Amino acid sequence: MKNLIILAIRISKLIQDIKLSLDEKVKLYNNAHFIEKDPVSIPHLFDLKEDIEIAGFFAATFAWGQRATSINKAKELMKWMDYSPYEYITQGNEKDFEKLNNFKHRTFNGADCIFFIRSLQNIYHHHGGLEKVFNYGLETGKSDMMQAIIHFRKKFLEYPHESRSAKHLPDPGRGSSAKRINLFLRWMVRKDECGVDFGIWNSIRPSDLFCPLDVHSGRTARNLGLLYRKQNDWKAVEELTLNLRQLDPVDPVKYDFALFGLGIFEKF
Repeated sequence: MKNLIILAIRISKLIQDIKLSLDEKVKLYNNAHFIEKDPVSIPHLFDLKEDIEIAGFFAATFAWGQRATSINKAKELMKWMDYSPYEYITQGNEKDFEKLNNFKHRTFNGADCIFFIRSLQNIYHHHGGLEKVFNYGLETGKSDMMQAIIHFRKKFLEYPHESRSAKHLPDPGRGSSAKRINLFLRWMVRKDECGVDFGIWNSIRPSDLFCPLDVHSGRTARNLGLLYRKQNDWKAVEELTLNLRQLDPVDPVKYDFALFGLGIFEKF
C-alpha cells in the first residue's frame, strides 16, 4: 500500500511538472507575435463576425504543407472576394464565382473552391450560418464535438458536388484526426485576452473542443507521455484531449500552442 501511495504521489508530481512546463509554453506562443506567420492571420484581417468565420474556415482548410504558401493562398482567395467574404458568398452569383475556376492550392482546385463557396452560401441562406450548424450537431449528438463535426460535414456536402471535393472535409467518423476543422473551431471558440483566438462563438464551450493533432504536436505529445497511440487519427485526438483535460478541464485546447510551438520552433 505504501508503495502505491508513493507511486501515486510521483505520478501526481509528474503531471504537475508537465502542466507547469506547458503553461509556460502557452504564455510564450499564445500572443500577438504568433499571428503574423500563422494562418490565423487571415481571419485577423476582418472585424465582421461572418467575415472572420469564412476567412478562418478557408485559412484552416488550406493549412497544410508550407505555412507561408497556405497563408498566401488564403490571402489570394480573400483578394478575389474583394476582402468581403461574407458579402461575396451570400450575394454572389454564378458569374461572380466563375473566376475561381483558376484557383488552386495543392490538390484543392477551382471546382473545389466553387463548391465550397456554394455550400457556404447554402449554409448561410438556409441553415443559419457556420456557428449554428456546428452547435446544432453538438446539441443533437452526444454532447461531443465529433458529432458536431460529422453533422457539419453532412450539411456541407448536401449541396451537389464532385465526389473528389468531399476529401477536403475530414470525417472523424471514419477515423480522420480532423486537424484543420479542430483548428478552425479553436479559433472561433476559445476566449482569452491574448489576441490570437477570437472567441466569437458563444454557443460552444472551450471545454468541448478537441485538440488539433498533426505530426508536430503528436510527436511532442508522445515525448511528454500525453499520447501513446502511434497513429495520428481520431482515437489519438480523443486520447490526447482527455489527458489535456486533466491539466485544464475548462480550456484544454490552449495547450495546442505549447505542443505546436515545442514541435515546430523548438524541435522538441
